[in-house]
Amino acid sequence: MGFNVAIDGPAGAGKSTIAKKIAKKMNYIYVDTGAMYRAMALFLLRNHVEPTDDKAVSEKCREADITLRHEQGEQVVLLNGENVNGLIRTEEVGNMASYSSPNPDVREKMVELQRQLAKNADVIMDGRDIGTCVLPDADVKVYLTASSAVRAKRRYDELTAKGEACDLSVIEADIIERDHRDMTRELSPLKQAEDAVLVDSSDMTIDEVVDTIIALCK
Repeated sequence: MGFNVAIDGPAGAGKSTIAKKIAKKMNYIYVDTGAMYRAMALFLLRNHVEPTDDKAVSEKCREADITLRHEQGEQVVLLNGENVNGLIRTEEVGNMASYSSPNPDVREKMVELQRQLAKNADVIMDGRDIGTCVLPDADVKVYLTASSAVRAKRRYDELTAKGEACDLSVIEADIIERDHRDMTRELSPLKQAEDAVLVDSSDMTIDEVVDTIIALCK
């Protein structure tokens, strides 16, 4: 059995940034569940599936094979054998993922894949329901959050750095709406697991958050 670390929290809390750094320091395998769901969203978009057409999402998702590989210390997301790392970080894919990921058939396929990874290795996994559903027996569980204003500002800085024009108030409104969707969805909604440690990163540096979680692991 591997040593499993689960990090849950809302969009923009810095989960993947933190998890990747911890994985490097502790020599864990970082399983980017969000990237897996985004790869599925990309697959559905390419197949012209409407985000709100649950039946089509259920039928089509079975055709997607999504795996993770580690190449030269980098995580590579493979969609039916194709490296899609450079294609899954757009807003369009993110929005599609927000609609398609609550689908029971999509989730069932993903969870099976994620548990398989965790069974055989020391992994750190982040998402919305890792500690509550995917890895309920994880050795360490963290609920990582930050205020919507802080999360919006981080996203704004990230997009502006890439040269994309964006509006801070629109980004914050999107984040608040996404939180609501994630927390109220019927299937495995976003919530803090009873045995998870709450870490609010609003006023913390990335390194402070990393050190806090590594201390919990030790």
